[in-house]
Amino acid sequence: MVQSDYDALIDLFRVSGLEPRSKGRDRRTAIARQLRVRGNVYLGAFDGDQLVGAVLGTHDTRKGWINRLAVHPDYRRRGVASRLVRAAERGLREQGMRMFAALIEPGNEASEAVFRALGYDVLPILYARKKAYPEI
Repeated sequence: MVQSDYDALIDLFRVSGLEPRSKGRDRRTAIARQLRVRGNVYLGAFDGDQLVGAVLGTHDTRKGWINRLAVHPDYRRRGVASRLVRAAERGLREQGMRMFAALIEPGNEASEAVFRALGYDVLPILYARKKAYPEI
């Protein structure tokens, strides 16, 4: 993905049921900075010029993270999510990552099914976080 995909990405997040953090980590300047970070694998699936799927692949030097996987509702159940995750894994594997992780919101059965089908162990965990400011 490139910076000019930003508006389409935010629209995709909204229509897909993800809440864009447009005043925090998903704001235009934050995404622009993230796109410049070497090692990030930000991928889009397009139908012509229309962005119909996206995934943000990152790593923390120990494991690859599959973030913000989104597929337009009209394109679900066509393998778009699986292809995006596999492509992100390939990009992260090229950087030496051998373990991959994703956080799935409770109740997101569709996402859980995608990751299970791709061989991920879905584990019950507690997630602790601390924000520098509420919108992040």
